[in-house]
This record gives sequence, structure tokens and C-alpha cells, in this order.
Amino acid sequence: MLFHVRMNVKLPASMPAEEAARLKQVEKEYSQRLQREGKWRHIWRIAGQYANVSIFDVDSVEELHTLLTSLPLFPYMQIETMPLCRHPSSVREDDR
Repeated sequence: MLFHVRMNVKLPASMPAEEAARLKQVEKEYSQRLQREGKWRHIWRIAGQYANVSIFDVDSVEELHTLLTSLPLFPYMQIETMPLCRHPSSVREDDR
């Protein structure tokens, strides 16, 4: 199942810089592992914002929920998800 996921991050201004840097590093490692596993198919930064648009390829809504809530920055995110399906006008034979 493919999902379009938008993540907006808002770290508290009171968070120490060292803690923010540590969380970002752990987040990066986790997201790159999911990308290598094929679960996090694409990620794009939204210019001028601390936000991204991503495509996830998971087996279920429950799996997506588990992956997203496991993100180290999850407590500081506003997340919007949209399930995706193939458009009948697509010229592609697969989802790559």
C-alpha cells in the first residue's frame, strides 16, 4: 500500500541544541534504514519549511502507524497521510 505523508516538524524553542542535534541524527539513521528496506520510498524537503513530503510503501495502515509513531521526532510533528492508488491514466506499469 502506498501512502503520501506530509510531515511538519516544530521543535520547541526551549529544546537544548545538543538534544535537537541528537534527535535529528537518530531520526536520520532510522529514516535511512527504512529507505534501504523499501518502506520509505521517497522523501522530498519542502523548500523554506522544516517539513517533507514522503511516499511510504507498507503492508497495512497499522504498519504505517507503527513506523510513523516510532520516528524520534514524532512528538514534534504534525503528520498528514493520504492513501494512494494507481491512476487509470498512468503510463507506468509499476509504482517506481
